[in-house]
Amino acid sequence: MESSQPQQQQGPKKRGRKPKPKDEKEQQQQQESAGKMKEGKKAQQPSVDEKYTQWKSLVPVLYDWLANHNLVWPSLSCRWGPQLEQATYKNRQRLYLSEQTDGSVPNTLVIANCEVVKPRVAAAEHISQFNEEARSPFVKKYKTLIHPGEVNRIRELPQNSKIVATHTDSPDVLIWDVEAQPNRHAVLGATHSRPDLILTGHQDNAEFALAMCPTEPYVISGGKDKSVVLWSIQDHISGGSIVKQNKPGEGNDKTAEGPSVGPRGIFCGHEDTVEDVAFCPSSAQEFCSVGDDSCLILWDARVGTGPTIKVEKAHDADLHCVDWNPHDDNLILTGSADNTVRMFDRRNLTSNGVGSPIYKFEGHRAAVLCVQWSPDKSSVFGSSAEDGLLNIWDYDKVGKKVERPSKSPSTPAGLFFQHAGHRDKVVDFHWNASDPWTVVSVSDDCDSTGGGGTLQIWRMSDLIYRPEEEVLAELEKFKSHVISCSSKP
Repeated sequence: MESSQPQQQQGPKKRGRKPKPKDEKEQQQQQESAGKMKEGKKAQQPSVDEKYTQWKSLVPVLYDWLANHNLVWPSLSCRWGPQLEQATYKNRQRLYLSEQTDGSVPNTLVIANCEVVKPRVAAAEHISQFNEEARSPFVKKYKTLIHPGEVNRIRELPQNSKIVATHTDSPDVLIWDVEAQPNRHAVLGATHSRPDLILTGHQDNAEFALAMCPTEPYVISGGKDKSVVLWSIQDHISGGSIVKQNKPGEGNDKTAEGPSVGPRGIFCGHEDTVEDVAFCPSSAQEFCSVGDDSCLILWDARVGTGPTIKVEKAHDADLHCVDWNPHDDNLILTGSADNTVRMFDRRNLTSNGVGSPIYKFEGHRAAVLCVQWSPDKSSVFGSSAEDGLLNIWDYDKVGKKVERPSKSPSTPAGLFFQHAGHRDKVVDFHWNASDPWTVVSVSDDCDSTGGGGTLQIWRMSDLIYRPEEEVLAELEKFKSHVISCSSKP
């Protein structure tokens, strides 16, 4: 807990993350949510980016569904949890967020319930009338955990998405059974929630690099100590559960530290802070990492703790993020402070010791903070950046002739959708594996509004991503139906 203040000044600065709401902003945020947000947003209106204004006018055309939810405090991470219920028009699903405060109230891990509207259900009028100054009725806080320090990253366990790991401003990685944890009231002086498991092994703060394995209950983490650390959650099993189960209201809310587990291995090869890590989708023993040394490193726990392949100069600046394609484990994406996303094929990573990407995606005007492959289509991925944009790309479209001459010649190759609903840096986003083409994204709005953040849940119109011939065939069918109806006496 003692390190939380220095960390807020040191750790996040490389990514421009400065979560410190102004005093007057903080005071108005203690009042009624609708009124309190209006003041800050109105003051910001004259400086609203033109791209946002243009985007807002096109919302009814571009989106099948869009929900905007203002946050009192910035969230540096957002993740979908398990689907809870399916209904006729919408599904209910868990959503994991964090609240990164200025210290006047504790930092928290928030478990919310989200109503996800099904495709082609939301009316165009509803989409066009979304209120950027309010909290969405689709997002409701279900439970709050008082987190020991700020939450830099949240990751859910694929084998049990009720289990999440968090990175904080300390060397430890914390494991939480969010359903078993008691609900807490975040007031100044409250003791923090007790993690179900603590993963130890880092020698310095864990920062942002955190990943869960798709095939085994393994966790990897990277940090300021320049190392990548691997754990198995199964190294601590109590009563047949992945983590220790406590009875509701018992044990978890004590200030005592939770049980801990040491690492399976510590992997050294980076020369600066490790910024992100990812598992190979088909192997619990293979993973990769990127860092501020501009390197992409591949590791294999079966052959030792040194790099299997080290790609020097993968980018021209610090690397912030990496993701491994779940459909094709030869393809790896990286994002960097040089504003680009690069795609590597692990069968041919370097040329003369320097990174040799298959392709460079150049569509951002500031540092790229997050990249993620789509779970629904193997060639599609998203990238978000400090320019406030979340770009959706399709590698299959690279190098192909543009069918529609109306498309701007300046549009980067492969870019087919741009979500411009955030007006400050988009620090994290997550595709919804339970609801195809649905995305949750969060922006840290401290630089533009003096405090707070924005969470958006959105799904682009299927006319944008469906095959062109399919869309044209549907339009022809619609046209012929209209003609036949109008020709009837």
